[in-house]
Amino acid sequence: MVYSDEHAEYVVRFIECLKHGDDFYGQPFLLLDWQKEAVRDFYGNLLDNGCRQYQYLYLEIPKKNGKSELAAALGLYQTFADGTQYGEVYCCAADKANAGIIFNAALSMLEQCPALKKRAKIRESTKEILDTVSHTRMKVLSAEAYSKHGYKPSCVIFDELHAQPNRDLWDIMTFGSGSARKQPVYIVLTTAGDDPDRGSIGWEIHEKARHIIEYRDGNTEGHYDNPLWLPYIYGMPDDPDECAVLDIYDEDLWYRCNPSLGKTIQVETLRNEARDARESEASERLFRWLRLNQWIATKSVGWLPLTVYDKSQKDGLREKLVGKKCYGGLDLSSTTDLTAFVLLFPPQVGLTEWAVLFWPWITEEGMRERSQRDHVDFEAWVKAGHVYATPGDCVDFDFVEAEIVRASHTYDLRYVGTDPHLSRSLTQRLEKDGINTIEIPQTMSGMSPPMKELERHLRSGKMVHEINSCARWCFGNTRCATDGNENIKPMKNRSIGRIDVTVAWIIAMGTAMLDKGADLNAAIMSGGWGM
Repeated sequence: MVYSDEHAEYVVRFIECLKHGDDFYGQPFLLLDWQKEAVRDFYGNLLDNGCRQYQYLYLEIPKKNGKSELAAALGLYQTFADGTQYGEVYCCAADKANAGIIFNAALSMLEQCPALKKRAKIRESTKEILDTVSHTRMKVLSAEAYSKHGYKPSCVIFDELHAQPNRDLWDIMTFGSGSARKQPVYIVLTTAGDDPDRGSIGWEIHEKARHIIEYRDGNTEGHYDNPLWLPYIYGMPDDPDECAVLDIYDEDLWYRCNPSLGKTIQVETLRNEARDARESEASERLFRWLRLNQWIATKSVGWLPLTVYDKSQKDGLREKLVGKKCYGGLDLSSTTDLTAFVLLFPPQVGLTEWAVLFWPWITEEGMRERSQRDHVDFEAWVKAGHVYATPGDCVDFDFVEAEIVRASHTYDLRYVGTDPHLSRSLTQRLEKDGINTIEIPQTMSGMSPPMKELERHLRSGKMVHEINSCARWCFGNTRCATDGNENIKPMKNRSIGRIDVTVAWIIAMGTAMLDKGADLNAAIMSGGWGM
């Protein structure tokens, strides 16, 4: 293997003739040190026959470090300047929208480069760029792998490999697909993933890259090399013992994990997110995952500590709130779950803070068995008035309906938010009773805004609630699912007990947030509601 500075600098010069297409639109694309190192190593190391040593460039790095723009620039190089005739350059991701991120970045760069634009034929409808000189095409592909047989890629760019739903697309685009090319290129860019079972293709390739890095660092025992691969990993170590001794709030660690810190992402942004991470398990998880590139073992995390709940308790609320404006949240069950109704009172005349009342129901039949299973005393809670029991083995919706109607006569109930699951028949009955209802879907987009708003009010001390042991239990049980956009939602199937009262509470907040004089159904279906 020999190193050719000429080959390496040729690619560097090509990229630095381009201009940014994102927040730095119009500015010259000057490669950062880590980007320049990767480009030079990948394109500069040659075999004795003059072909590139490496076929696979693996870059695992936290979000907002400029990997997508680097991928777009490399895609343009492979399309216009690599020298391949009738090449096929593919941008692959879990879905077409994500794959289009790299394509759109490349298109923006292309539009700012008259020389390249002159020889390009662009088809935005099919997300395709054709170099009319080399006849090489750059095209977007999504994860429907069954349609990808027969392609002969000269370059494959995988964005966010960790998000691939399965290994099909990876296998089809890498196994033997480049055999018809002299020196195919596979560029893999990803952040750490959320893979509790460690069974995804993202984790498999991460482990492959880690073994190669360890081997080349001299740790040959238990590790292996692959001469076709050039891997870079920026982030927290995989070893739990190593992670345990690292301070995630150490800014030196931030710089090690984020080589573009201070350039494409500002340190003040991380400082603000770190403050949130100190106060919320969900926020800490996101910080570790998205800012420190740590592979997370589970998607479910705790929400708020019980100390936050306990500080917000207050006696005598029911009498104080009579006649005041409020919004309801209803989470229905059929058998084993609780059914919960919550009233949420916003600040108004005579009320300086948010206030909350709870109505949980459970079936009389099987109550003792559920107490043993859930390790709580439902019978004692019923006697204390913290839970209401209904006859039979299914929650009697007649009881629920009657209690909601009674509450509407006691308080100024504007709307009741409902979970679409199991609620349609009761919703119709409530509408006939003169009670306005709105469906709040238990999706990430439906639950994240009100859940974050509820957290904000509780943490700031601007919300109080009545004393209720069942509600406290549900609150402490609540676990969250999160996504890469920092959205959260409660997860019943991953929480450590019943959370129905908390879910109804979140639904009530979502209902209150929507009541701004507009059509509520239209608002929530738009997907753009919330904070």
